[in-house]
Amino acid sequence: MNFQRLKNFFTPRELKPGGAGIPVSEKNKKEYIERMVKWRIERGVAQQTESLVRGFYEVVDVRLVSVFDARELELVIAGTAEIDLADWRNNTEYRGGYHDNHIVIRWFWAAVERFNNEQRLRLLQFVTGTSSIPYEGFASLRGSNGPRRFCVEKWGKITSLPRAHTCFNRLDLPPYPSFSMLYEKLVTAVEETSTFGLE
Repeated sequence: MNFQRLKNFFTPRELKPGGAGIPVSEKNKKEYIERMVKWRIERGVAQQTESLVRGFYEVVDVRLVSVFDARELELVIAGTAEIDLADWRNNTEYRGGYHDNHIVIRWFWAAVERFNNEQRLRLLQFVTGTSSIPYEGFASLRGSNGPRRFCVEKWGKITSLPRAHTCFNRLDLPPYPSFSMLYEKLVTAVEETSTFGLE
């Protein structure tokens, strides 16, 4: 057992200058939680991330990777699987008044059929956070807390872009009044979105 690593794990750390002397209270608990999450995500695994990146660049030249954004790099590394649309559709659930025969849902699947395979993978990545399809198919999709089917929920105004909840494999799709508007907004959301937010 590596006692130094264990000691480092339990060493108190200040989340902000002078933080050791500030008790957590009802008034500052939100800030404390935000700083703790940031530390866990950024600094808590910095050493492991640096080792992983160093090892990756020993195998792959940094100049070859620098031309890709994170989404494109995942597609390059994971490869592109051919999406089975029938399997995807059969393993999708609907909420908020949508159902398999709702006109907006019919337009949604018509748009997905019109997409090429790379666009379909980008849509899958936009909604689930990954472009990988489970070996067992869409019935085995997982969310942040276990099995979670792909879901399309009615949400928002027709001026809104679709939004995704990757932890829940859910696409919030406004009730657009036409196929062309749905197609345009869906393409914009999937192709132009390069950042994400925490809710």
